[in-house]
Amino acid sequence: MTQTSRRRFLRQSAIAGGSFFISKGLTSCGKGGGSSANDVINVAVVGFRGRGAEHIKSFSEIKGVRVAALCDVNKAALAKQADAFKAQGQEVQTYQDIRKLLENKDIDAISIATPNHWHSLAGIWAMQAGKDVYVEKPVSHNVWEGRQLVNAARKYDRIAQTGSQIRSSSGIRDAVQWVKAGNLGKIKIARGLCYKRRKTIGKAKGPLPAPEGVDLDLWFGPAQVAPIHRKKLDYDWHWQWAYGNGDLGNQGVHQMDIARWFLGENEIAPRVWSVGGRLGYEDDGETPNTQIIYQAYAAAPLIFEVRGLPKTREIEVPKGAEKDKEKEKEKIKDGADMDDFMGGQIGVVIHCEGGHVLVPNYDSAIAYDKDGKELKKWDGATSHFENFIKAVRSRKREDLTAEVQEGHISAALCHTANISHQLGAKKSVDEIKQAISADAGASETLDRVLAHLQANGVDLNATPLTLGPVLNFDPKTEKAVGNDAAAKLLTREYRAPFVVPEITV
Repeated sequence: MTQTSRRRFLRQSAIAGGSFFISKGLTSCGKGGGSSANDVINVAVVGFRGRGAEHIKSFSEIKGVRVAALCDVNKAALAKQADAFKAQGQEVQTYQDIRKLLENKDIDAISIATPNHWHSLAGIWAMQAGKDVYVEKPVSHNVWEGRQLVNAARKYDRIAQTGSQIRSSSGIRDAVQWVKAGNLGKIKIARGLCYKRRKTIGKAKGPLPAPEGVDLDLWFGPAQVAPIHRKKLDYDWHWQWAYGNGDLGNQGVHQMDIARWFLGENEIAPRVWSVGGRLGYEDDGETPNTQIIYQAYAAAPLIFEVRGLPKTREIEVPKGAEKDKEKEKEKIKDGADMDDFMGGQIGVVIHCEGGHVLVPNYDSAIAYDKDGKELKKWDGATSHFENFIKAVRSRKREDLTAEVQEGHISAALCHTANISHQLGAKKSVDEIKQAISADAGASETLDRVLAHLQANGVDLNATPLTLGPVLNFDPKTEKAVGNDAAAKLLTREYRAPFVVPEITV
């Protein structure tokens, strides 16, 4: 029996009933993909002009795993990546349309690194086709579809890993357990930080054409087809609401996940608000580059801060002009000086009764007492991709360090905060201060943000901050309470045939 035939036999023999809804042209596979430790697991990577390149590299390095297929809406990118495999002596199958890829019964797992608005639909379609799924963060573009993704994993009994690789850090996991054991007393505030430079994406003078070879119908997928108003099709979609979720959903979802991990919260927060704006420049971006969000959990709040502007204002010095020494000190080069808070920039600070814990990166944590003396330090991490493959072989959901349910809740926290921002109105600083004064830690956080904006020369009289409404949610049902506008933004109007199906378990 050939390896391919053996895999098919094992897969078919493991079928335990149940039916799959498959889009036109798709067929269903059984439940046992990759169940034999002696089988090579065939992985297909979908989308690789960004994070997907790391997916290809990481899966290619795992023993017993083969990147067997590639899928991207960009024909040129697809051909270039296939040529790179060919140069190494390996042939890969290529697809521009994920639906055609999912017809391939020899593919055991799908690794998804598309733009955010495709994540849930691609994952659901893959699981309905009998594939296991690794899906990048955030696992969803909105709260409702994220829950359907979780439901699909349960209904079709698939292994579904979220690309929250920090969950595979043994160092951070040990720090979480240490704090939960009460070594620093109760948590007072869990604070996430995303201080990451984001320059203007420019402003197009009108609609722009798609790059040659890109299938726009497939690119838009679940989103409505619309004129392209950004100079770069790739990546800058993060800053437009129809496709991305701003820096909360891009970088911040990692730190949101860590903060929630320390809190031990497994549902969305019952109350949330946002303050922020896109400040310091005018461009085609829509999402905030400066934002405070407040998730009011009962035990302790989760406060998140986004800062895309540098530590201080950039000074442009005309060519040939004599450089002013004071202005030269202020000049910030790309990727250089950013603010930090208690030693963190892209990280987490857990404020406790007896001190605090700093998580400054993806694999370490440091505990300090009230006087700032270091008490304990942790570090270490293992491959998140290898963790996924381990679970694919064992068929045990509990082997995953970032099962899709975890990814859904952390993404949903980003979404509910962004809903508050989207429903907000521009307010004066005094109005904002008064509105948030009753929430622990909020006023101090706002004061630091105001100082940051002043250092960047932002005039809040000319470009005021947006104060979002306080939104209430039922954590069990994940529905908005008493706000129809918020309820509408928990999902979206999907474009046929790229419609996220409602999955009942």
